[in-house]
Amino acid sequence: MLGFAFNDSLITLNFLFNRKFTCVCQMQDTEGELAYTIPVFRQRTAEETEEYQRVTTKVEKGLASIQEELHRMRMATKAQVDSLAIQREVKEMMYRRVYLLEEIPRTPDFLVALRPHTVWEKMPVKLFCTVMGKPRPIVQWYKGGVPISPPSTPGKYRIESKYGVHSLIISRCAVSDTAEYSAVATNPHGTATSMATVIVKRPAGAGEYCHLGLVPHLTDIHASKLEVSLIDRFHVSFGVEGSSISLVCTMAVVPDLPNLPPYAQWYRDDKLLKPGKLVEMSVGGGVARLTLPHLAKDDEGLYTLRIFTKDGTAEHSAYLFVSDATPTTAGAPGAPMSVKAYDINSEYILVAWKPPNIVSEAPITGYFVDRDTWVQCNDAPVKVCKYPVHGLSVGHSYHFRVRAVNSAGISRPSRKSDKVTALDEAESARLQVIKNQGKYDVVFKDDKMEGLVTVPGEPTDVHASEIFKSYVVLSWKPPSHRGRAPLWYIIEKVCVSWQHINTAVKLHSPRYPVFDLQDGQTYQFRVYSVNVHGCSEASAPSEPIRKVDEDGVPSAPGQVVATRNTKSSVFVQWEASKQQKNLMGYYIDGRIAGSKEWFACNNKPFKHTRFVVHGLIPGETYVFRVQAVNVFGLSEESAESSPISVEPALATPSAPYGISMLSSDGSSITLAWKSPKHRGGSRINAYYVDKRDADALEWQEVNLVATTERVCTVGNLTAGTFYEFKVQAGNLAGVGVPSAPSAPMKCEAWTMDEPGPPYDLSFSEVRSHSLVIVWKAPVYSGASAVTGYFVDMVKRGSSDFVTLNQEAVTRRFLQVTGLEEGETYVFRVRAVNANGIGKPSELSEPVCARAAPGTKEIVAGVDEETGDIFLSLEACEVCATSEFEWSKNYRPVADCPRVTVSTKGRTSRLTFTNPDKDDLGRYSVVVTDTDGVSASHTLTEDALNTMLELSHAIRNPIVPLKHGLNYEILDKGQVRFWVQAVKLSPSMSYRFVFNDQEVKSGEGYKISHDVSSGIIQMIVENFTRAHEGTYTVQIHDGKAKTQSSLVLVGEVFKAALKEAEFQRKEHLRKQGPHFSEYLYFTVTEECTVMLACKVANVKKETTFHWYKEDEEIIPETPPNVMSGACALPIRQFSRKDQGVYKAVLSDGRGKDTSVFDISGQVFDDIINAIAKIAGASASELVLQCTPEGIRLQCYMNYYTEEMKTVWKHRESKIASSEKMRIGGTSEMAWMQICDPSDREKGHYAIEISDGVKTHVRTFDLSGQAYTEACAEYQRLKVMGGLPDVATIMEEKSLSLTCNVWGDPTPEVTWFKNEQEVASTEHTKVMYDGGRFASMVINKVTPEDSGKYSINVRNKYGGAVVEITVSVYKHGEVIPEAKLGAPKMATPVVTPAATPAPSKSPAPLSKTPTPTPSKSPTPPRGIKSPTPPRFMKSPTPPRK
Repeated sequence: MLGFAFNDSLITLNFLFNRKFTCVCQMQDTEGELAYTIPVFRQRTAEETEEYQRVTTKVEKGLASIQEELHRMRMATKAQVDSLAIQREVKEMMYRRVYLLEEIPRTPDFLVALRPHTVWEKMPVKLFCTVMGKPRPIVQWYKGGVPISPPSTPGKYRIESKYGVHSLIISRCAVSDTAEYSAVATNPHGTATSMATVIVKRPAGAGEYCHLGLVPHLTDIHASKLEVSLIDRFHVSFGVEGSSISLVCTMAVVPDLPNLPPYAQWYRDDKLLKPGKLVEMSVGGGVARLTLPHLAKDDEGLYTLRIFTKDGTAEHSAYLFVSDATPTTAGAPGAPMSVKAYDINSEYILVAWKPPNIVSEAPITGYFVDRDTWVQCNDAPVKVCKYPVHGLSVGHSYHFRVRAVNSAGISRPSRKSDKVTALDEAESARLQVIKNQGKYDVVFKDDKMEGLVTVPGEPTDVHASEIFKSYVVLSWKPPSHRGRAPLWYIIEKVCVSWQHINTAVKLHSPRYPVFDLQDGQTYQFRVYSVNVHGCSEASAPSEPIRKVDEDGVPSAPGQVVATRNTKSSVFVQWEASKQQKNLMGYYIDGRIAGSKEWFACNNKPFKHTRFVVHGLIPGETYVFRVQAVNVFGLSEESAESSPISVEPALATPSAPYGISMLSSDGSSITLAWKSPKHRGGSRINAYYVDKRDADALEWQEVNLVATTERVCTVGNLTAGTFYEFKVQAGNLAGVGVPSAPSAPMKCEAWTMDEPGPPYDLSFSEVRSHSLVIVWKAPVYSGASAVTGYFVDMVKRGSSDFVTLNQEAVTRRFLQVTGLEEGETYVFRVRAVNANGIGKPSELSEPVCARAAPGTKEIVAGVDEETGDIFLSLEACEVCATSEFEWSKNYRPVADCPRVTVSTKGRTSRLTFTNPDKDDLGRYSVVVTDTDGVSASHTLTEDALNTMLELSHAIRNPIVPLKHGLNYEILDKGQVRFWVQAVKLSPSMSYRFVFNDQEVKSGEGYKISHDVSSGIIQMIVENFTRAHEGTYTVQIHDGKAKTQSSLVLVGEVFKAALKEAEFQRKEHLRKQGPHFSEYLYFTVTEECTVMLACKVANVKKETTFHWYKEDEEIIPETPPNVMSGACALPIRQFSRKDQGVYKAVLSDGRGKDTSVFDISGQVFDDIINAIAKIAGASASELVLQCTPEGIRLQCYMNYYTEEMKTVWKHRESKIASSEKMRIGGTSEMAWMQICDPSDREKGHYAIEISDGVKTHVRTFDLSGQAYTEACAEYQRLKVMGGLPDVATIMEEKSLSLTCNVWGDPTPEVTWFKNEQEVASTEHTKVMYDGGRFASMVINKVTPEDSGKYSINVRNKYGGAVVEITVSVYKHGEVIPEAKLGAPKMATPVVTPAATPAPSKSPAPLSKTPTPTPSKSPTPPRGIKSPTPPRFMKSPTPPRK
């Protein structure tokens, strides 16, 4: 418009200029034609004329110049006048254009529309808009479509209209002011409307539900003289079907009378509850309790406790949510609810219910109705939430329940309905009650008064009271004249012709459900009245009736709006369904933004269009939708709401505090203050400062425009005057309460050279023994710049400040350590410049050195999904309005592009955008509106580098390998190359590469993988020299990839090839009988060496042979190959058993051989194994006296001279000699001390070594033991015995006698030619225990010649003495007899000081046990470590 007017003015200006220019030119031409003429009275003579002309010429010349100047001036003046005229006309044209434009008619139009507001109760709110139009529109304000009239509500509304801005101010908002407000602008050319929603919220409690219309109205008053105050109130509760829950509210009652508790009422929504089986109530002892023992979804709703008090009522409300129990079949729907019986009569009862909410379940296809004893009433599921149950017994009472059905199964049953009785209400209406004498009721029926009517009249008003797709309910009026006889009805329908419906049923009630009507057909119905006297005329036909389609669900609700409510709830509003059709309520569903899984917010239809969704995760973002519900089911879902974060609604901040003066120049004062402790849920964006003279009462505003900083300079002050100040803080919710007035401050110029006070002291990271103090630099720096700071500290209650830092710190924070836990401290800070130390700051608030319970520190980490490096803190305490404020080196980082801050619940995370060395430093975070929750973390270069490496690994992922590429040789000589990943997905891919050529599964190669174990493998069937090279496997799994290589060349390849060939041969070998384990040796506990092996793939025909040095060995027990194991025992193993042993296994399928070389190291290993067992079984040393001296014996399972055995005397090794003889038998090792003397006293030991361990046994031959042994030795030397040879003549008697002793008494056995001699008349054997033994041969004969011996034994040992008896005949030369040394069979009596052997000898045997191939007496000329003949075998072999 302006552009058009301006161009138009230019055109006009041209026109005017041309017109003026033409006028000026015409004027100039006219003046050029004029001349001067002398009047008659002025005529003169010639001279006079000449003189006159001369003078005139001069004058003309002067006049010409004057005229020329006048003309120039006149032209200039005219030009100026014309210019002014042109300008004036241009202005007039411009004004005329604007006036013309303003005169154009225009409809109203809102330049600034209304905007919605959410405010707290008792706060004012201002709605304003700007509207234009011609003529000027008139604006009318409306609330919910109703005009607002300020005079009708004085002080509530104020309407203003200034400078084209129209405003509606609502003062002290109440919850009832929540509505949609509109401004309607009207002029003769049209109307325009602007609308906005105002939501007024109340703090949590009963008020939260007032604007929902749920709190029941007070309908009756119960007088009370008790004063009741509610203390602990029940909160929003959550239950599950089938469980129980109690709502408890504690209260203070004055006076508290035990027998007179206050009167209390409980409500669910607007229904007063009564005690019963499903509801239990109690009041008393300062507690009001409501218990629901068997929860069902019918119990969901708003519960209100109303206590009647002296001053009225005390109330509290909270919502109870009841969720579905786990279905018996997965995917089955939830149970229906609110089952009730309607239209009760004797023929049928109409049962109605509410459908359950379905979120993720399949749609409901119908319902089953059950009655008492839970008999199913309908064969097929009914699809609407109503069903007429017929076939009832008149006068019987019934309960009903309902089950929902979908494609997955049948739901749990609903809660049963209240009990109802099948009676006809029409019959009850026909009863007449008459008072008799004012005392008695006389009851009779109307038909008693009908006289003699016989045939009844016809019914009237036949119509359909309910029409559904599955059934139609017919109703009619009974006949006015029916007679006294019982009456029933017959119904007929007509589609083509009239047909009876209830031929088999006598219908007594004037209502009946009709089923089995065809779809799309139109029917009419008529009814007959019948009694025993006859049938009435037919009633008038009903109107045409057709079953309706089932598309009766309501329309979807309109726009859904979600707003903030509390830290765990959201306020949801929506537009009601336009087609409501018997609306039962609404179901609200929610989901987390970004998730696809919806959850039910309520499980019982909610009647209103506003709902508070509870139980949400603080800080999480949600989306909501709504469905309408009626008898036909659930509507389509509404459009989703905008995402809403679960945060508390806004409130105004608390008051600032700590106002201090930072500087003054004589006409102004600079102030600072501390931010409010509670910010009201949003960032503080405004501060307002007021001032006043210290002696004045009225406050004056300092800044009309809000300041965002906590420092303000107040100017226009009078020097020398004292002033007071106060500050208010503001946020999105409004301006909070003002602070307390500051102390009076004098306005005088600061001229000192030292700096002013630091300010804004705050604390962070308060722990048991440390804290961090932070401050800001002084505003007044003095005569030079500030160079540092000193921090002073004092315990609360003391005035002796201690300076914490000896040298001034340049940074504006200090970590204080060494604090006493639980002690309270106060701090101050002083600034320093070149001129000295300045004024101290205001004292800090007292701070206690104690960490908050559950305090946690900042954690540095790397996000496992994104690879972002972050610092995270989980706060131990937050409140509804808390925020996390991050700092680097204690300077805020809120707007820093290098980091981003995100908060979820109690956890805040600071994420680095592109971290590098510039991000190193100390990071701290403070949680506002808490009791000092804070923490810090120093990010070092090493830690950053470590996290950068991890971040790179996450952002450039690799498939983690548990094992790199490796190989193994399989049993058949195949080579398996394999790699194992930590985890693989089914969509992964891979390939094998050999010497830069991809290998694919086919001939000679088998490639496979197993996702569950993460193994990828390739099997080479025939591994040859051609397979030498480099093997690589490459794996791709999503974005991750990796590869692993194996170089198989040189010696490594040769070893693998050799092993593969060996395994192939082994495989072939194992096709026939073979050794599964080759020959090996074991040693039994009896020290028998066993050559053992294990065989496989054998059968009965398989033969097994043992060989030693290629000579077959025939074992006593033939080998049994079918047992799977064979063994060759080698008893009393010694050096003679060395050699090469071989086992051969064969049958028709093949032969296998195992060779075992017992020599060298193997022989030593066997001896060591024997020594290990023998040494472990060795007994302690045992002393035995003999005629030659003292002998020490050590019994063991087996002894051989090849064992590493050492005898020691006084720690010195003993070598075998004539003095000290060393020897042994298969069962013991011994050492003989011949002709002992005192030098042989001392400690003796035997050491048996098995190559690993040395087994030591000892004996102390000194003291009493030595004395007794020597005495025994001396006694044995002087005692006699048997001769070696006895010669006797035939027919003489021979007596062989020897002394025998021992403890215990030994057993004596005589032998002849190694056969035991029995006592007979010819040969008498006698034994006097403990003294002597004798054998007498009466009348010897040559047959009595031979070798005789006596064997003496007890448990400690024994001895054998041999005698050769020679019998000669009479007259023969007597052979020369040689008597040997006396021999005594003297078993040893063990001295008391000598310990018993660890292993007792075997019991005595009556027969000797000589080796079959050898004589019991070795040849005398053979040298042996064993004793001489008369010492042989003192101990029998052990069994």
